[in-house]
Parts: sequence; C-alpha cells; structure tokens
Amino acid sequence: MENVQHEAHLVKFAWLFVEGLSNVRIRRPHPDEVDQLLLNAQLRDELEPYFDESIACLDNGRVPLKIENEFLTAILAWERAPILPLGEWFSPPIELPNPESLSDEEIHTRLWDAIQMLASKGIYLDFTDHLSDRQLYCIVKRDILTSYEKMVDLPSHSLSFNCAPPDDDPDVWLRYYASEEERNGWEEETGQPLPPLQPSPFPRKLPKSSA
Repeated sequence: MENVQHEAHLVKFAWLFVEGLSNVRIRRPHPDEVDQLLLNAQLRDELEPYFDESIACLDNGRVPLKIENEFLTAILAWERAPILPLGEWFSPPIELPNPESLSDEEIHTRLWDAIQMLASKGIYLDFTDHLSDRQLYCIVKRDILTSYEKMVDLPSHSLSFNCAPPDDDPDVWLRYYASEEERNGWEEETGQPLPPLQPSPFPRKLPKSSA
C-alpha cells in the first residue's frame, strides 16, 4: 500500500514538473550578447600565446562580458604593439631641426606644430609653464621624440610627459605648480624652507587627454 502511495506521489510530482516546464519561457539571447560571446572566444584564442595572470583573473565570471572584451582588446593591442621612438609614430616621422638654426618665431611655430601632432596620437606634455619655447623645443627634440614607447593603437591609450625636473629637484614644482596644501605637506615632511610661490613665466594652454 505504501509503495502504491509513493508511486502515486511520484507520478503527480512528475506531472507537475512537466507542466511547470511548459510554462517556462526560454529567453533568447540578444544579438549583441551573441556578438560579444563570439568576440570573447576570438580574443581569448588570439591571446593564448600571451596568457598570464592578468587574463586568468577574468575567469571568475564577475566581470560583465562587454567589459571583459574591452580589457582583452586592450591587452591584445598592448602585446602586439611595436616599440618605436615617438617621432617614428608618424608618417613621415617628426624631425625637428637643431634649435640653433631657428629664430624664436620659427621655434614657436615648429614647437606648436609638434605639440599638436603629438596630441593627435594621444601624447601630451605636462608642467611646461616654467620653460621658454626654446627650452621646451629642446626637450621635445632631445627627450620626447627619441623616447621608445609601445605604439598601442587604441583610442583610450595616451602618454603624458612630465617636463618639470625630477623628484630630487622639487624647486620648480614647488614654485610654479604645487598647491598650498602640497607645499605645506612638503615643508612638514622635509623640514626644509619653501621657495617663494611664483606665477608661471610662460603659461600655455596645451592639449589635454580627455580620458
């Protein structure tokens, strides 16, 4: 008798389960989701030779697929990017004449042409307002155009060059760029007297990264 009741309950449960399945609507994936899945498979296949922890960390499934694909695209672009002097990122390459052969007006024109060209590739100059056009021109020619960097072909990728002296010579930064809070913090940390705060002698409105 108990076996009959058990079988009856089992049959009833089975029918209820089947009936429940008939009411379930299977959600079809959105076309964009399919595209993202296909792109993800392609990116992971292309990244297989470069697989490391930065990619393995995505396998926990916590990152939305679209964000994961953006990350994988950036990693792939980085891995494949050639390393070239910045001047050779352009066709034809940026080549600046020796500053001694140029007048101040020519220096100004060529400097701003170079600044605009660099910005078109996401390369920006910071902390230049203490430098004359000729001084900045020399830095661009000597240090920036010759700097070897990965030429990453992504709109979001940018480079910024600090044109102030290095950290072991903070005088320029303290005089022209540091906020009052930063100046006070530096004085408390080092115990050294602060240089006077001065207005920038060569203020410029340079292109800035939108990122």
